[in-house]
Amino acid sequence: MRILESERRPHSPVEALSAKMGALYEDKGQQQVGEQELATKMLQIQSKRFYIDVKQNRRGRFMKVAEIGADGRRNQVFLALSTAAEFRDHLSLFSDFYANLGPPNPDTLPEDGKLKSETMVKDNRRYYLDLKENSRGRFLRVSCVSQTIARGGPRCQIAIPAQGMIEFRDALQELLDEFGTDDGGYKGELPEGRHMRVENKNFYFDIGQNNRGIYMRISEVKTNFRTAITIPEKSWSRFRDIFADYVDKMKDGGEKGPSESNK
Repeated sequence: MRILESERRPHSPVEALSAKMGALYEDKGQQQVGEQELATKMLQIQSKRFYIDVKQNRRGRFMKVAEIGADGRRNQVFLALSTAAEFRDHLSLFSDFYANLGPPNPDTLPEDGKLKSETMVKDNRRYYLDLKENSRGRFLRVSCVSQTIARGGPRCQIAIPAQGMIEFRDALQELLDEFGTDDGGYKGELPEGRHMRVENKNFYFDIGQNNRGIYMRISEVKTNFRTAITIPEKSWSRFRDIFADYVDKMKDGGEKGPSESNK
């Protein structure tokens, strides 16, 4: 694996397609409103190209890791800087484990193909790290699942060929050396949750924070029933204005007498 120089010209159709998709990826990243790209690394591992971007928005800093295959297909995961540091440490352990593995042996391969697994948890996201083996070789699959999404919901994932784990770790380390492991964002103490009961329903208002920023989760709880919505902090004022508008309109309507309302 090697870090590619931006001026290197692709010499094959596969490389040309990968380069084209990479350019599209970069253009798309630059179009994100309010998002600033601080640094980028491009890595070529076998037939795959990886982009590791450090980005910043009003909620803090994070990494976006995108995998672009030879067919142009793209997968990606997002990591808070603190999670990226934890991932870096896991990559060292996975690399040591991989180095001590013998040649592939189909007779001793686990049924699910997993050779070693670990889990990382950051706020409402859970990351599954699985070193796996199949007919094409050994690779590290990194999957991210949001715990606020119903079971069986979509997950983001990338697959890093096992031979490239050390170089991938070193690229992460270089970026973390430059930008640190502080996720940034809100530093104060978040407000405590609140609760109210209306007839047979309970409503819970909880304030949380993840690598995408601060949010409010409003949960409606009844017997054998629970549902919730999540509102990003940047939308609170707009929600407040809409609620206040409805309150005023209902108050105005309720104050009218029967004769006035029938006019």
